[in-house]
Amino acid sequence: MSSLLNLEIQDQVSDIFAKQLREPVKVLYFGQKDDCPYCEDTQSLLEELTSLSGHIEMDVHDLTIDAELAQHYHVDKAPGIVIAAKDGDQVIDYGIRYAGIPAGHEFSSLIQDLILVSSRDSGLSQKTRDLLTKITRPVILQVFVTPT
Repeated sequence: MSSLLNLEIQDQVSDIFAKQLREPVKVLYFGQKDDCPYCEDTQSLLEELTSLSGHIEMDVHDLTIDAELAQHYHVDKAPGIVIAAKDGDQVIDYGIRYAGIPAGHEFSSLIQDLILVSSRDSGLSQKTRDLLTKITRPVILQVFVTPT
């Protein structure tokens, strides 16, 4: 399969990663062999991205075969992506998920999420962090994007 990212984009992303990635990041990809038109492209895109920095490691899983792991990470769609921190052998889950291929405008969000996880800092103000400590029940925040 040919590269999904042209050389100019690869160079730009590589430069951004070199300047902004600080700590290791773990990308968990969940695909499936049947009935998944974007799985192959999504896996290829993630492999290209992870090859641009030694700070990013990727594991490939099958949504059906690795159902228990997928359930652990609350992934129920393929392609599914988990962006997590890596600290030695420990994976630290910040709850960042993608369902579908992060192409178009979502590509820049993916890059930003990799940088945020690598920095280990959400960028939220202390006031916002204090307000969030008052939440007593689990909250699921989902953003849906449709092609236009």
